Amino acid sequence: MSWLAFALCGPILWAISTHLDKYLVERYFKDTDVALLLVFTALMGVVLMPVIAFFEPGVFKQDWLSIGLMSLSGLLYMIGITFYLRALQGHDASVVAPFFQSSPLFGYVLAYLILGETLSGTQLAGGALIIFGVLSVSITGGTSRAQFQWKLAALMLCCGFIMSLSTLIFKAFAVKDEFWATTFWMFAGEALYGVVFLSIGSYRAAFMHLLRSNGKALLAVNASNELINLGGALANRYALIFAPLAVVQAVGSTTTLFVFLIAVILTWLFPSISRENLSPRVFISKGIAAVLVTAGIFLVSR
Repeated sequence: MSWLAFALCGPILWAISTHLDKYLVERYFKDTDVALLLVFTALMGVVLMPVIAFFEPGVFKQDWLSIGLMSLSGLLYMIGITFYLRALQGHDASVVAPFFQSSPLFGYVLAYLILGETLSGTQLAGGALIIFGVLSVSITGGTSRAQFQWKLAALMLCCGFIMSLSTLIFKAFAVKDEFWATTFWMFAGEALYGVVFLSIGSYRAAFMHLLRSNGKALLAVNASNELINLGGALANRYALIFAPLAVVQAVGSTTTLFVFLIAVILTWLFPSISRENLSPRVFISKGIAAVLVTAGIFLVSR
């Protein structure tokens, strides 16, 4: 299976996860700090760490500097997702998702400056088509064309930069060291994020209250969501081993398109959960965007 197949698994699974994130935020965390939601993510990593260590005992053979930087990558990932979840608290998923397109731009600059990666003209053209296609989705899919939402932009630009930095650290070590060793210590960094918040009395009390009041439903939905998100993250990280950072992130930017497609399906089948503008004009613009994205994926895979 080529790196492109793994790279595409990421946006598809992340689009599903985005809608589940929105459901969780609206249902359980509308008036609660979203950092509590990420405690569940941290716990998922803690559960998986012994499994990785069992099959890959070499994870403990890394030097301390490498362990620290790989763990920092996981911690940065959690901080980036915190900005994203805060953005979801006040905006629809289809409005938030397009801002993820800042990640390929940050990723290209960071990879060029730090890793020395270069892209061919064809790959640059393909990445530009993907970004242009998904941005056209955001232009027609937004709730307001007249007012620019500065708070949303600030939150998601911070998210994009921090996520790109986290991905850069991962790629640097996943190429030099083993993939699963890097993943193991990223989970350790994510676990550290959860430990920090659970060590604060008010957050610990709020977390326990959520478990008591909506424990079973919250755990079931969140566990499913974390497994879906984890699958996308692992597929994306695996693709990073074989392809340039900016190219993988450009393919990952198709998440916006998949978020919209899922929103359309939900509007048709479950209108009480999601409502999207399904007018002919919007559909035509989405079709054009899909063609541009498809062409971009073809170019970056060459």
